Amino acid sequence: MNKKAFYGIIIAAIVPIACYFFVKGYSENHIFMPRHYLADTVVTSQKNGKEYTDTTWHKVPSFPLKNQQGADVSLDSLRGKVIVADFFFTHCPTICPALTGNMKRLQSSITNAQRVGNKTPDFLHFISFSIDPERDSVERLKYWADRFQVDPEQWWLVTGDKKRIYDMAIQELKLGLVDGNGIDTNFMHTDFFVLIDSNRHVRGYYHGLDTADLAQLSKDIIFLSMEKDPNRKNFLSGQLPVMAAAFIAAIVGVGLLFFIFRKQRRYADSSVEEERS
Repeated sequence: MNKKAFYGIIIAAIVPIACYFFVKGYSENHIFMPRHYLADTVVTSQKNGKEYTDTTWHKVPSFPLKNQQGADVSLDSLRGKVIVADFFFTHCPTICPALTGNMKRLQSSITNAQRVGNKTPDFLHFISFSIDPERDSVERLKYWADRFQVDPEQWWLVTGDKKRIYDMAIQELKLGLVDGNGIDTNFMHTDFFVLIDSNRHVRGYYHGLDTADLAQLSKDIIFLSMEKDPNRKNFLSGQLPVMAAAFIAAIVGVGLLFFIFRKQRRYADSSVEEERS
């Protein structure tokens, strides 16, 4: 085997190994993915002198709601979707119109480039929870939806049990929501948009009136759409090391066969030369 062939085999073996470990490390580190929030449990263990942390992230619960079309809905209806949620009420004279307007612009800015015709991204859904369910009837929500041209296929304005809605905001999403009874209702709610992934884990908080935060939210939505679901394994799951080893073995085998072939050919050529002489 000449030097060029030998170096070629070495390179062919090293390149796929290097690519495998680069991609593996990149995917495990989630360099660009938005972080998780709200851990339920964190368990730390030691293995071979290295510390490992296993975190169970809080899952946002589901409960019955009604949307602007009078349909019974819940978060369970949105399995597998990325969710952007906020809290508002239709009698709000201050920030709510601006929040809904910014949500509308965010919704309109994200499309599915892979779909022809209807560009609606099927991985994404928006929910606006009313914190004034006594006054925000289905008819009132429909009025608000028509005012901002809300698409009910991608965005629900929802009302329901007040205690559950407030528990959702305060206990589940950890937002500083304050009941408006007896205080100035202009300031009873939050301007945060909350990003929730397809497993219903909180992945970000963004000020709905801040253009920089909204730009970051738009990027994080796209990143989450590309995130691999850790609960879903494909047929290659756990097989990449085996495949890499098999590929290297195949390359080495080809190299050995090439070496043996060259050696036999040289032996045959030398035998012919001896017969001629």
